[in-house]
Amino acid sequence: MSDMTNNETKSGFIAVLGAPNAGKSTFINHVVGTKVSIVSPKVQTTRTRVLGIMMVEDAQLIFIDTPGIFEPRRRLDRAMVAAAWSGAADADMVILLVDCKRGFDHDTQRIVKNLGEQKRRVALALNKVDLVKKPELLALAAALNEAGTFTDTYMISALNGDGVDDLIKDMAASLPSGPWMFPPDQVSDMPARLLAAEITREQLYLQLRQELPYSATVETENWEERPDGSVAINQVIYVERDSQKGIVLGKGGARIKSIGATARAELEDILDQKVHVMLFVKVREKWSDDPERYRDWGLDFSA
Repeated sequence: MSDMTNNETKSGFIAVLGAPNAGKSTFINHVVGTKVSIVSPKVQTTRTRVLGIMMVEDAQLIFIDTPGIFEPRRRLDRAMVAAAWSGAADADMVILLVDCKRGFDHDTQRIVKNLGEQKRRVALALNKVDLVKKPELLALAAALNEAGTFTDTYMISALNGDGVDDLIKDMAASLPSGPWMFPPDQVSDMPARLLAAEITREQLYLQLRQELPYSATVETENWEERPDGSVAINQVIYVERDSQKGIVLGKGGARIKSIGATARAELEDILDQKVHVMLFVKVREKWSDDPERYRDWGLDFSA
């Protein structure tokens, strides 16, 4: 644990990098203690920079959840990868999260190479250690550390929290002295409207699986705080083709009702108030080439 005498405050930004589905969002949700970043089995679920904020005594750790880094093929891919590297460049410290099941794959090799070229000092966190045998784990750690990029290596499970406390304590001890950037009870900087849209998008990914690829996005169009203490949220799910609209609606509207009901229940838990969610589906061709969408996500359209 860090030695913070005379109530010395510390704060700093810690970028969490990794290949798609390495477990970055799961890790940050775990350490913060609530959902600030959505999670799904689909790669590239995280589209924008998300901050997760936690306190360790007088140290404020501000984790940057970044999109997964891989070889981009589309404009949106390029913008997300650029956002990830930008988050790393702006951070005081960097954690590289590696999925032990995937090992030292092509995406991770490229990340390690780039980190080495930037001469960044990085902590290595091998995630999902409960899913691999110890000899495989040790061999993976040795292979990754050959690059000489990592200051420390941690064996963790972001899902159940194994090994995470040691990583957090060391991060807190290494933070620079300085005032807190956020109030001590704040867990994220994400606006509630955007978080609500992300929660609904998460349900699209979880419930539609392979039926709907990355051709959908969600926007919160209206947010009304009602006199009875509840909030009414109107959202639009945008898809790129008419055929995709039918997939989202489902037979007799069953699918969109299920998506809305599950998103509403989760939002009620997060917001601690009664929530009414109204979902609409619209076709917007080539929305992923619309500069306005990128501004909403904090992404560089020209990346």
